[in-house]
Amino acid sequence: MRDLTVVSYGGPDVGMLCAAGKVRKAVYGFVSLDSIPLEPHFRVARQQGAIEAVELDEGMLQWGLYAAALRLPFLPTRAGLHSDVIDINPQLRTVRSPYDDGEELVAVPAIALDVAVIHMNRADATGNGQYLGPDLYFDDLFCMAARRRFVSCERVVTTDALLAEGSVHTLRINRMMTDGVVEAPNGAHFTSCDPDYGRDEAFQKEYASTEWSEFKARYIDVDEAEYARRARR
Repeated sequence: MRDLTVVSYGGPDVGMLCAAGKVRKAVYGFVSLDSIPLEPHFRVARQQGAIEAVELDEGMLQWGLYAAALRLPFLPTRAGLHSDVIDINPQLRTVRSPYDDGEELVAVPAIALDVAVIHMNRADATGNGQYLGPDLYFDDLFCMAARRRFVSCERVVTTDALLAEGSVHTLRINRMMTDGVVEAPNGAHFTSCDPDYGRDEAFQKEYASTEWSEFKARYIDVDEAEYARRARR
């Protein structure tokens, strides 16, 4: 599959797809490895003009997903107004409040997705998903903005067991928002999936400093068991 439009906040998910030549267009709020500020493969693709880039304020990206989740054509926001975000995205429009204030606002278009793939700490077989870390990372909005939604998780558990490790507030993904579930232990490696594991800084440094062809041969073109062995997990 090629010529993808990838929507992410994002990280090595975007970088690896760019390095593999799969991305035509990227819609993002940032593409970072956190402790390494710029994702290296995304940076190369961006600098070489190999992809079409739609760089949004983080709040604008959230609002675009929320608009799609609500089946609205756009949502108004102050985020990005009078900034370079407007200059580099001439397709964006502004609207005036119909009320007495008459305020000018950015009309963030809905970001409707064909497919959403999210990773959770726990899920049951019917598609209820649970996060146990400090942040849901808008996974619920990605699911609600998409026509097809797939959940990978660290562990598939029974529905009753979903409350064994967290409160009802951690069950933000429900079975009406998902179309499939797969158990994928260490599925977020080398990034974090707190509290199950943190970021693998040593592996991330290797990823960022290794030529893509070499990294791909060592870690991508192998099965899961071999990947785990080579990644020392």
